[in-house]
Amino acid sequence: MAGTSPAAAPEPELVKIVVILIAVAGLVSPALAQGLPGDFAFLRDIDPTIIQDIRYAGANNFMGRPIAGYGAAECVVKRDVGLRLKAVQRELAPQKLSLKMFDCYRPARAVADMVAWSKNGRETAAERRYNPAFAKADLFRLGYIATHSGHSTGAAVDLTLVDLTADNSGKFDPAKDYADCTAPVAARAPEGSVDMGTGYDCSDAKGHTAAGAITPAQRRWRNLLVAVMARQGFANYSKEWWHFSLPRAGGPAYDFPITRSH
Repeated sequence: MAGTSPAAAPEPELVKIVVILIAVAGLVSPALAQGLPGDFAFLRDIDPTIIQDIRYAGANNFMGRPIAGYGAAECVVKRDVGLRLKAVQRELAPQKLSLKMFDCYRPARAVADMVAWSKNGRETAAERRYNPAFAKADLFRLGYIATHSGHSTGAAVDLTLVDLTADNSGKFDPAKDYADCTAPVAARAPEGSVDMGTGYDCSDAKGHTAAGAITPAQRRWRNLLVAVMARQGFANYSKEWWHFSLPRAGGPAYDFPITRSH
């Protein structure tokens, strides 16, 4: 019987294959590296010109703090949604306008966080800015927040328009006592966008897309947003001028956290 021979040195071709595999692994897209499902994408990777102001990743929102699952201020969407948003942006560009994203994919844990917040029995003045006409415990019953959100499927987005020729330098100051979301634009919290008649996430009849208590100029902005989004197949939610979804692009709700794209 032949004796046991020493371990053979790796073949040059095998070494080359290993080196190539390591190199390829380094080229895996950030989305895959961070575990996004295959049909999700970072909007920034599809169209970096679309402005993002992801409110639930910070304190400038109706809860006054970052919401569960928002580890980064990044817009994550189903890829088809992102491509259609890019087409909308392309249509707006000659008018010196841009989309601005407020919310995109929303982890299911964020929805649970909102439900718990609505039932905590407390209501601060800052929270009342977003729902001046009724208690926050009524937000779900009245249809302003859903316990099973289309955002969690990646097929719904909240957005507005930005006039790129205007002064959009106003910044939110958490220490300032702003008027509620239905007040004139100069009195409510700055959003760096066109005046749609209310602030974002304004749970009030004035925030309904077809509300009558807005100016002709505000009506034109709303109509423009609805029309340009509709041309790419998006449907508006009648109680929120900012909320749009892509019919039949949804599916199950997801709960992966939002992290940095790069």
